[in-house]
Amino acid sequence: MRWLSQVRPGAAEVLPSPNIWYYQQAYEVENRAQDVDGEIWRVLREEADWTGRDVLDLGCGDGYHLPFFARDARSVLGVEPHPPLARDAGRRVRELGNVQVRKGRAQRLPAGDASVDVVHARTAYFFGPGCEPGLREAERVLRPGGSILIVDLDVTSEPYGGWMRADLPHYDPPAVERFFAAQGFGCRRVATRWRFADLAAAESVLKIEFSAKVASRAIGDVRRMNPGTGEVTVPVGYRVHCRDKPTGLVLPGHSAASPDAPGSSSTSPRIE
Repeated sequence: MRWLSQVRPGAAEVLPSPNIWYYQQAYEVENRAQDVDGEIWRVLREEADWTGRDVLDLGCGDGYHLPFFARDARSVLGVEPHPPLARDAGRRVRELGNVQVRKGRAQRLPAGDASVDVVHARTAYFFGPGCEPGLREAERVLRPGGSILIVDLDVTSEPYGGWMRADLPHYDPPAVERFFAAQGFGCRRVATRWRFADLAAAESVLKIEFSAKVASRAIGDVRRMNPGTGEVTVPVGYRVHCRDKPTGLVLPGHSAASPDAPGSSSTSPRIE
């Protein structure tokens, strides 16, 4: 997961992602292994069906999810801050006429006002407090009635969440959930399975996701869960946060009101 891609107040606008930036081949193995039953895609479509609509995939990496959106969307724009990944994303979708890839960052999206219907971000940038600039930009580019869909790991879900908590002792899952709730997002928990061809493939992914000590623990746990030499599966929980942009007047105090409105904690601009 691209945990260190988030921007904190006062920090550089783009921080290196510790896995896909440096271990792209292993990250491709991870992408192929994730959510083999399509549960995340099912929930996303229930929240905001993108059929015939314009989609922006924020932090698209090397474009793994772009072709899936392109099957049904009118257009798809992938936005990625790391030039090598943006280049590879462009190569991945070069035969798809309804997909573009642009270099850009969450705080300054290369898209016009009210130009897309769905903003999707999967384990990139939006990890809680500190991501407000990106939320404002997502709201800017969304048309009224559009949706922002944020897919994040559920750090309370075992066993993967336990490994993450071991590596991120200061991460506070309830605080992150309260943050998104205060910003007007709903939250759906999604249980998924990762499936690897063999233990070696699973090990290659765990080693890019965790410190050496935690990766060793995780590999041991996975071995115990998957005795033998065949396919390896790992249960992994996610959270899907969704917020719709209002289509009419937003009153003070509403969850989507301007941050200047009395009693509002949202960063969404007023719609008049």
